[in-house]
Amino acid sequence: MDFKQLEYFVAVAEHRSFSRAAVSLDIAQSALSRQVRLLEVELRETLLSRNGRGVTLTEAGERLFQHSVGLLQQLAAARADLGAQRDEPVGRITIALPPSMGRQLTLPLINAFQRQLPRARLAVVEGLSSHIAEWIVSGRVDLGLVYNPEPQPELEFEPLLSEPLGLVSPATGQPRRSTPRSLPLAELPQFPLVLPERAHVIRRLLETQTLLAGLKLQVAWEVSSVAALIDLVCAGYGHAVLTPSAVVASGRGDLLTVRPLTPLLNSVLCLTTSAHKRPSALTRQARQVLAQLVSGLPQAAAAGSLPG
Repeated sequence: MDFKQLEYFVAVAEHRSFSRAAVSLDIAQSALSRQVRLLEVELRETLLSRNGRGVTLTEAGERLFQHSVGLLQQLAAARADLGAQRDEPVGRITIALPPSMGRQLTLPLINAFQRQLPRARLAVVEGLSSHIAEWIVSGRVDLGLVYNPEPQPELEFEPLLSEPLGLVSPATGQPRRSTPRSLPLAELPQFPLVLPERAHVIRRLLETQTLLAGLKLQVAWEVSSVAALIDLVCAGYGHAVLTPSAVVASGRGDLLTVRPLTPLLNSVLCLTTSAHKRPSALTRQARQVLAQLVSGLPQAAAAGSLPG
């Protein structure tokens, strides 16, 4: 067993797919499968359960995954410390993004790393904001973007972008207004809504504000995936409440209209890191790259990015 095998195993476990892990590691899928199989043979344990939809961790795989993440982080920290002596960001870093940001930032992020940090290794994972916060606390990822985080002593937050929530509806075919007409929050219960589950940060923000206003929402469907929410709106199953970035990321903005709610309900995107882990040279550089990319997004120019 060596660190390379552990790195390959962790990548497959995080992506839940040999093919996606092979792309992220830039190696052949056959070579990746062979190394993971050699690891299973050496440990005499089945680590991954393979099925038509991808892979899942077995009980033994879960245990090895927890050990491997810690070992790889220690190795990355050692490399980063040595590289920092030469003012050279090196090592491996894992950045977590919410799905709407993942679609917009993954390619620019990889391009920026290739240009500015050629000796660094980057892994990008996607997840809900609540999951990303947990991953940073546990050490599974090094930093991430989180919407509307709740204060936690284990985490530090840097607000980057504030976006207004709006009612997303199918386009009616009428000429678009340059500035969409706003919708009073008091009128929101009139619309059948397709919303994410209650754990989603936008759902929590929306329900808190409507509860304080004495309003009861008309929830027609609950779907966790933002992409699926957009599909349902386009198909006429109801309306959604989302940020402009979610609509932009869907690639279906021409089929939708977005009416900002009044009073404004803003969703704030924060760059999030561990409060107890000393940032390496690579982490500091990655923070700067990520903040610059967020400030350059179209919705940042429209809504106004926050000073870092």
